[in-house]
Amino acid sequence: MTFKEWSGQVLDRVESALERYLPAADVVPGPLHEAMRYAVLGGGKRVRPLLCHAAGVLTGATAPALDAAACSLEMIHVYSLVHDDMPCMDDDALRRGKPTVHVKYDEPTALLVGDALQSQAFVTLTDAVLSPAHQAVLVRELAIASGSVGMAGGQAIDLASVGETLTRPQLETMHRMKTGALLRAAVRMGALAGETPSAASLEALDRYAAAVGLAFQVVDDILDVTTDSATLGKTAGKDAKDGKPTYVSIIGLDASRALAQQLRADAHAALGPFGARAQRLAELADLVVDRVS
Repeated sequence: MTFKEWSGQVLDRVESALERYLPAADVVPGPLHEAMRYAVLGGGKRVRPLLCHAAGVLTGATAPALDAAACSLEMIHVYSLVHDDMPCMDDDALRRGKPTVHVKYDEPTALLVGDALQSQAFVTLTDAVLSPAHQAVLVRELAIASGSVGMAGGQAIDLASVGETLTRPQLETMHRMKTGALLRAAVRMGALAGETPSAASLEALDRYAAAVGLAFQVVDDILDVTTDSATLGKTAGKDAKDGKPTYVSIIGLDASRALAQQLRADAHAALGPFGARAQRLAELADLVVDRVS
């Protein structure tokens, strides 16, 4: 099976699972559930679900278990986007090629959509397709990744950094929390949804995820200055306009491109112990970086 065929199958599975795990629009309160479904369904690269499924191959995780884990990750990710786009955060009007939730509906609805998606993510992880032991492990992984020492903390640093000059290590710390933590959780949760991986295996997967997570942000920074809004699906050039520090603003465009390629090589190297079983993870590292190739 080619990567395109494999990823297409996974994305179809995840989309169908999200349809099931999200409350239906005719369930009270209907307008909130409609807005949740608007935010989640039918858009996005679904990188986190793909990483989750690819990592699950290494430990023999079942497809239904990986669907539940992948959907919980996507719900947390989308909740963060909905809140990130609000006027009190980045104030953006475009996401995934369509109006952001607060523009399509209103600010109170957007706030509640994010809150409800966060809760729904953890409801999803209690599905009976996951054993109680797996549920406990995965809930902890997702909670840590999305909290104050992960994604939410990274966003706090990001907001405090507007108009400031960060060092490269400071920028890396921010992005390892804001973007990298949930990508790392995607890899770990996929692996932990199957047979318990060894400490050495988890360490190798953490190295892989660290490289891919940082590469994802470096590439985003490059695309923000080299691509138009229609291609991005969100407002291009907004980071520079808002005075946000990025890899391009700190080390330059050429150095950022070189860094993305180095991080791709680091990700591939980390997968060495797994051999051919990690083919999909390697291909996903390529997918992340090739967006600017």
